[in-house]
Amino acid sequence: MNKSVLGTLVRQIGTYRWAAVATPVLTALETVADVLIPYETALLIDRGLSVGSMPDVWKYGALMLLLAFLSLLLGVTAGRVSAYASTGFAANLRSAIYDRIQTFSFANIDRFTTSGLVTRMTTDVQSLQSAFQQIMRVTVRAPFRLLLSVMMCLVINPHLSLIFVVALLVLGLCLYLIISRAAGLFRQVFAQYDALNLRVQENVQGIRVVKAFVREEHENSKFETAAEGLYRLYTRAERLMALNHPVMNLVMYGCIIALSWWGAHFVVGGTLTTGQLTSLFTYIMSILQALMMLSMIFVMLTQSAASAQRVCEVLHEEPDIVNPKHPLMQVTDGSLEFRNVRFDYGGADGWQKSRRSALYNVSFSIRSGETIGIVGGTGSGKSTLVNLVSRLYDPRGGEVLVGGHDVKEYDLEVLRNAVSVVLQHNTLFSGSVLDNLRWGRSDASLEECQWACRLAQADEFVSEMPEGYETRIEQDGVNVSGGQKQRLCIARALLKRPRILVLDDSTSACDTATDARIQRAFREELPGVTKIIIAQRISSVCLCDRILVMDNGVVSGFDTHEELLRTNDLYREICALQNADKGDFDVPQTEKGGEG
Repeated sequence: MNKSVLGTLVRQIGTYRWAAVATPVLTALETVADVLIPYETALLIDRGLSVGSMPDVWKYGALMLLLAFLSLLLGVTAGRVSAYASTGFAANLRSAIYDRIQTFSFANIDRFTTSGLVTRMTTDVQSLQSAFQQIMRVTVRAPFRLLLSVMMCLVINPHLSLIFVVALLVLGLCLYLIISRAAGLFRQVFAQYDALNLRVQENVQGIRVVKAFVREEHENSKFETAAEGLYRLYTRAERLMALNHPVMNLVMYGCIIALSWWGAHFVVGGTLTTGQLTSLFTYIMSILQALMMLSMIFVMLTQSAASAQRVCEVLHEEPDIVNPKHPLMQVTDGSLEFRNVRFDYGGADGWQKSRRSALYNVSFSIRSGETIGIVGGTGSGKSTLVNLVSRLYDPRGGEVLVGGHDVKEYDLEVLRNAVSVVLQHNTLFSGSVLDNLRWGRSDASLEECQWACRLAQADEFVSEMPEGYETRIEQDGVNVSGGQKQRLCIARALLKRPRILVLDDSTSACDTATDARIQRAFREELPGVTKIIIAQRISSVCLCDRILVMDNGVVSGFDTHEELLRTNDLYREICALQNADKGDFDVPQTEKGGEG
């Protein structure tokens, strides 16, 4: 575990530092009291029982009871304090990961899988919580107990103590060989956890599709493959770690045999008392326990090191999109301009390395208050355009201007409130209809929510729900239809009172009549708002002021419906296909480029 990872984790202890410091101090004191008990036992035997001195028996017996009580009290206190510190550390760590994810741009999020982020916040954090608690207690208790026990052995008989020194060297070498091989396997184990979580997540989210296509057996097979992979990796890792115990037993029983043999000679020779030999055997068991605990620490640290690395990958991920030092705090109007914009999802230099750029040298301008339609085939760059307007991504080259200023000059919150985007794949959250609408503006009144729903043609079906605007929406809107979900998302966007409203194929699940009513409401009620409508149906954009035709990441045409019919071959072909009732316009010759 490198210094940057360790430093990042230590910073998450936060206000629980006092507990993190108190725990090892209490544990050390507990260990001292515990280790002194065998020494007092030797004195009780040699100075009390062996010579029949009852005052010494009472004295050393009382000291043993006092040390035992003190050890118990310190141990219980240390356990309570360590639990408080470790759970607080885990809570801080989860909050830090969650807060960090909120700062990510779409490009940052693209570097992680959803299942991977979930695993980091659950399995990995739980592993680190356990590791932290063990570090505070066991990593103090075990080495301290080992050191003190060896020291007491040296005090009793330095010659016999050499047995322990040799044993520790042999055991240390064996543990190093085991741990070094197991560490890589545990890193693979946590990567396999991501794959397993991904299988579960995909199945649960797509259960309706699975049932509709009768693919349960196929999904079971995919899950079993991931589970089998996890089983094999974990078995290999645990098989290695299981060698710790027999190796330790072999070494320590060898110590007991050696101590019995040489100790008997020392007792016969008169250089070692019976009480001292008894305490040496007690210290052997103490050293054995300490080594067992150290072995557990090695296993735990090996597992948690992989978790720590994965958690810190998220915490160390620098957001691609941040606020400027002196941001603009107001968007004056809804004008929009693209100047030689280039973008590729492959990375900062992707547009230079690939001819399949999502956008390449795109330039156009839109006046404030215009209604603009955008059409084009799958992969032509339609969705990429609108993602750049609200800085969900940043262009690799060129400039995107809103209200006459580069979007990079604005405060992110100000910009995203002024540019309201209804994404192609939008989400409703568990809660009431009102709760979902107020994502657009938390202080919106019921009347304002109703106004937004009337514009989005959602007021009628919401009013017919059992509890109206208080009706509960289940996670991801599973209890409403696709068209109803889209209209609620549009209403939510309208509550922001934006300068620019972007609908990214957001009426695709609505019938043509409802779509037309939404367009009419926008023209009548939002005359000063710039409206950008990405659509698959020509009927959704033909009444727009102008229409932008995208083809393979470049602008094929930008004019009125009538002029495009006269001058643009691609647009004319799109219209002809749809007029012939052949569905949408996703024709083969336009399926060439990046994200749509």
